[in-house]
Amino acid sequence: MPKVKTNRGAAKRFKATGSGKIKRSKAFTSHILTKKSTKRKRNLRKSGLIDDSNRQAVKRMLPYL
Repeated sequence: MPKVKTNRGAAKRFKATGSGKIKRSKAFTSHILTKKSTKRKRNLRKSGLIDDSNRQAVKRMLPYL
């Protein structure tokens, strides 16, 4: 059985938490920030967790996470 390759793009975007959940960063933070409120931009800085519907796909991309 050969080793499974990790998707390097996904490895840069996702990290595992201590309990095994997968952490992600929020989108929409890179440009066109003038029309977004300060509160919205502050909340976008926080990390989030991936949805359960995406967990299987991310696990497939990150077999050793």
